[in-house]
Amino acid sequence: MPHRAIALVVLIISLWAAPTFASVGRATIARAVSETSRYHKAHSLGDDYQFDPRDGWQVANVTNLQYKYRRDQNSASPFAAHRRATRSKASKAGRPDKEGIGGALKGLVTALKGLVGIGKPERVTITWYTGHDLKNPSCWSNGKWAPTDNSFVAALTQHGWHDKPKCFKFVELCNTPKRCVFVRVVDTCAGCTANSKHVDLTKAAFGELASFDEGKLNVQFRHATEPSEWHEDLWGPKARNRASRRV
Repeated sequence: MPHRAIALVVLIISLWAAPTFASVGRATIARAVSETSRYHKAHSLGDDYQFDPRDGWQVANVTNLQYKYRRDQNSASPFAAHRRATRSKASKAGRPDKEGIGGALKGLVTALKGLVGIGKPERVTITWYTGHDLKNPSCWSNGKWAPTDNSFVAALTQHGWHDKPKCFKFVELCNTPKRCVFVRVVDTCAGCTANSKHVDLTKAAFGELASFDEGKLNVQFRHATEPSEWHEDLWGPKARNRASRRV
């Protein structure tokens, strides 16, 4: 009888503890999801954050142009037609604020180690692109990877923006201090006006800053460092040559 009693007690304790272990497992998964979501969801710099050029911020003029471009060298068409998109199901989903980073913030997250100032504010036009334009990003010569609508990358003016960020560099864009995204430079924008400062975003990145039917808005723009963890579906393969080429 004593042995049976001991076995029964052990069984009861095991059953009682099982949900606890399960909840720990769920918590671990939740933390992993949260860590990933910081890269593909808008993050917050805090309610009292003030944008300051000394922290590397630039003023960016965001628009939704009525044209897009084709990179197919065999195509005679100079630009690809662009349809104004209405709100997608993804854009209707909530955009929870995430802990962001800034040059003036303390306790920076380990995944993003701070931002680099780039001088006085300047005007930049920003749009979004999709479809055929996603193919063959110019920062890779072998065509081994192409972004999707869900990637967080950007294409920059092809000619005339002399001090633009180089291939594979990260930048941060903020519509408000509570709606910011990080994107990686991977391509050139052949349809962007020469000598302009123009950043073309993937739909996912643009959609975190504003709805797709926005005509024009001002945002902030600055350089960012590389994350300590890597998600190829968001940013593409890591660059092997650390001397980044220009787009």
